[in-house]
Amino acid sequence: MSSTRDQILRTIKTHNQATVAGLAAALEISPVSVRHHLSSLQAEGLVRSSEVRHGVGRPHLAYALTEAAQERFPARYMRLSGRLIDELKASLPPQALEDMFTRMAEGMVAEYAERLAGKSLDEKMNLLMELLGTEGFMARWNKTGETISLTEYNCPYLAIGHRHPEVCAIDQTLIEQMLKASVQKTTCVLDGADRCVFVITPGQSATIPVNSLLAGS
Repeated sequence: MSSTRDQILRTIKTHNQATVAGLAAALEISPVSVRHHLSSLQAEGLVRSSEVRHGVGRPHLAYALTEAAQERFPARYMRLSGRLIDELKASLPPQALEDMFTRMAEGMVAEYAERLAGKSLDEKMNLLMELLGTEGFMARWNKTGETISLTEYNCPYLAIGHRHPEVCAIDQTLIEQMLKASVQKTTCVLDGADRCVFVITPGQSATIPVNSLLAGS
């Protein structure tokens, strides 16, 4: 993204919303240039527009940031999350922490319960990809015979996972709960790999303790 587009995003962020004229004045560039950059930002899903009316006359467009753009700005969620897990580990026994991560995964799957009913394995895998996507994972799957391989090309928990590898239990438990299948992680980014890989065996369901997940990651 060009520095001009960054400045546009920062200006909109500062003022909550902005017009073409306001952005042109703030950045000291022409309205034509502002419109060009706004069109690109809208195409990327970073900016949205809405009509605003002030008194009589024609309404004008005001531009605001989308949620995707908001997430580009520095935040301290990871530090806060890490501290919360520090406190939980200091005050809870290991089994209670394991149960908490299991409940988190079960809660995510519960939101898909109705959509999972009566679905084939392939359809469940596609729903699983959707769920992982909403959690921030970029994942793909393929099938060889009766065995399914699922690859996560990124890990939204990576920053926390280095300090608290227990969080690795969430996505593996989620996959297991969603498919009611045996899941084994064969590759993990926390071990230096460039992706996480899971081997899924349909028709075999097993609840694997968090400690076992960590030992195998």
